[in-house]
Amino acid sequence: MLSDESPLAEGICSAAEDVNVTFEDQQKINKFARNTSRITELKEEIEVKKKQLQNLEDACEDIMLADDDCLMIPYQIGDVFISHSQEETQEMLEEAKKNLQEEIDALESRVESIQRVLADLKVQLYAKFGSNINLEADES
Repeated sequence: MLSDESPLAEGICSAAEDVNVTFEDQQKINKFARNTSRITELKEEIEVKKKQLQNLEDACEDIMLADDDCLMIPYQIGDVFISHSQEETQEMLEEAKKNLQEEIDALESRVESIQRVLADLKVQLYAKFGSNINLEADES
């Protein structure tokens, strides 16, 4: 039997108490949820772009292995394929790879920025709510 003055009894009572959620707290929780969702979207977009980059790198390697310098290579621009020389196609692929890598770097930078915001929000929310709130992502 626990007396009302024991530290264990106090811990049980305080853990069972409801924590008052203010408007500002709810705004922080909503911001955390939005940013978590945005990070997921950005990471998926990064993966798609990395696959595109790998495809461009594979195409560059295939073109380098081609022996015929007179070979015209179809290059897709929008919905149309335009034939270019091997050298022109190689240059276009290199430019596309450079642009895609810049896009990937920009997306990764945005992810890092959002992760810093999330870390700050986690500290604030856990400081107020403790174990009454779960801000960890489900790994499923």
